[in-house]
Amino acid sequence: MSIDHWGTNPTDLLESALAAIETSLEELLAMDPTYWRTSQKKDFLARVEKLQAQQAALTLRVLAVSGDIAAETGDRDASAWMRAELLVDKGAARSQIKLARAVAKYELVSAGLAEGVVSEAKARVIAETLDNIEADPVTTGEDLVLAEKLLVDYATQATAKELHNAGKRVLAAIDPDRFNEAEAKALLAEEERAQQKTALRVWDNHDGTIGFDGVLPTSIGMRFKRQVESWAQPRKQRLVEKGAPLPPWERMMGQGFARLIETIDPHALPRHGGDATVVNVVISLEELHKDLGTATLGYDETNGTTITAAEARRMACNATIIPWVLGGDSEVLDVGRASRFFVPMQRKALRLQQKCCQAEGCDMPPEWCDAHHLEPWAAGGKTNLKDGVLLCPHHHRLAHNPAYVHERLPDGTVRFTRRP
Repeated sequence: MSIDHWGTNPTDLLESALAAIETSLEELLAMDPTYWRTSQKKDFLARVEKLQAQQAALTLRVLAVSGDIAAETGDRDASAWMRAELLVDKGAARSQIKLARAVAKYELVSAGLAEGVVSEAKARVIAETLDNIEADPVTTGEDLVLAEKLLVDYATQATAKELHNAGKRVLAAIDPDRFNEAEAKALLAEEERAQQKTALRVWDNHDGTIGFDGVLPTSIGMRFKRQVESWAQPRKQRLVEKGAPLPPWERMMGQGFARLIETIDPHALPRHGGDATVVNVVISLEELHKDLGTATLGYDETNGTTITAAEARRMACNATIIPWVLGGDSEVLDVGRASRFFVPMQRKALRLQQKCCQAEGCDMPPEWCDAHHLEPWAAGGKTNLKDGVLLCPHHHRLAHNPAYVHERLPDGTVRFTRRP
C-alpha cells in the first residue's frame, strides 16, 4: 500500500470524496424541482453555479498535471486518452488542457476558480487576456500582476462577454498615459485584420434555396445584424400578439434578411454590367396565365434558375424586378416600365388611405407592407390608387399563391380563401 508524506492513503480519500459527490447528485436527481419553492430554485442555481466553477478548478488542476496519462498512451498530451475513453473531441480536449496550463500560471485566477467566484468561461477570458498582455513588448511584469488583479475582481460582477470587453481596456486602466496610444494602435490593427478576413460565399443548393456564409468587420456586421433584426422583430411581435407559437429565431432572421433584400431601393444601388442593378424574370404569356406555370429568374436557364409563375408575379410587384413577357418565338410582348410600378408618391398615398395591411383581420403597419395590384398586371391591371392595395409580406405571397383566391370586400379589405 502506498502511503503519502502525511501517512494517509490519497486513493481512499479521493474515492470517498467522489462517492459522496455521486451520492449527493443521485439524491438531487431523484427530486422533482417542479415542487420546489421559488427561493429554493434560486438558491440551488446560485450554489450550483459556484460548484461548477469549483469542479472546473479541480478538473483543470488534474489536466495541468496529466503528463503521465500522455506518457502512458505515447501522446504529446492527454487529449488522445480523453478522445478514446471519455469520447471528448480532440479539439475540445486540447482546448481544456491549454486552459489548464494557462490557469496554472495565474494564482489569482486559479484561486478564483477554487473559491467558485470565477467561472470556467471567465477564467478562459482572463487567461487569454493575460497571455496577450504578457506577449506585449510594451508591458512589464508589474502590469501583468495588476491586470490579473483587476480582471479577477471585475469577474465577480461581470459576465464573460463584459469581461472580454474590459480585458481590451485593462492596460489603459492601469496606466492611461502609457497605454491609450497603444490601445488605439491595437484597435486599428484589429480593424485592418478584420478587413482582410472579410469574405462572402454564395452557392446554389439546387433545392429551391441559396446558401451563403461569410465574415464581416464588427462595425459592419453589427449594422447588418440590427437591420435584419428590424425586419424579423415585427413578425415575432405579430405572432406573440396572436398567441401563435414562435418559429425558430434563425428562420425569422432568414425571413427578415429576405425582406431586407426585397425592400432595397434600386435607385440607391450601383450600376451592374452597365445597367441598373435589377433582377430579370423571363416568362411566356402562356405560363404567366397558368396557376402552376414556371418562369426563369435571370436571362435564361443557363445563367438563371427556375421559379413558379406565382413567385414571378409576386416579384413583379417589386421595383427591383424587370419582368419580360414573351409571346410565340420568344417575341418580347411587354417589359416592366416606370409606370408599371407604384411610385413613391403613390405608396405614400396608399399608406395614408389604408393605414395597414388590407387583408381581412390583419393590422400589419403600412411601413411593412407591399403595394399590390388587385387586378394582376399580366391580366391588364393598371398602376393606380384605385387598383392598389397594401399587403404584408405574408398576405402578398398568399395573393400570388395559386392555392388561394382573394376578393375585395365592400369595406376595402381583402378576403383570402383556400381553393376547394
